Amino acid sequence: MEDSVDHHLARWRGKAPYDERTEAIITRMQFLVKHVHQAKDRALAEIGLQEFEFETLHRLVSHGGSMTPSELAQELLLSPAGMTGRLDTLEQAGLVRRLRGTGDRRRVGVELTDAGHAKWLAAMEVRAVVEGDMVAALDPAAQETLDALLRQMLAKVETDRNAASTR
Repeated sequence: MEDSVDHHLARWRGKAPYDERTEAIITRMQFLVKHVHQAKDRALAEIGLQEFEFETLHRLVSHGGSMTPSELAQELLLSPAGMTGRLDTLEQAGLVRRLRGTGDRRRVGVELTDAGHAKWLAAMEVRAVVEGDMVAALDPAAQETLDALLRQMLAKVETDRNAASTR
């Protein structure tokens, strides 16, 4: 069974210096990631969420439903201004609320609302279906093998990166 990467490799064969197997593996991973992103974006759109909204709700859920804006900004790699805009949008939609500190009015917390949790849960369910459909192309044994191989590749990349950063 051929895929678009086979055509890509044929088009470049003999024209560029690269290892064909490496090119095939990396390009397939890139294309799969692209398809995953597109499928997840479509799934989120079905329930009325954008990726940035989902990611913010997801972080809040992972921290028990509340964080400070600066904690959220740090986890999401956003500037304080970017985080403020994001929280404004989510608050207007009723998915989060800002709470002023009782002891220090300058301290603000962000809390997930019941509506925000319900929207996040719906997104998780839809995304699980999308991901499951993609992985279903492989039988359970092949899924285990692929998982082990990807773990091996990722562990090497992470080990190499950590070693480089300590030099």
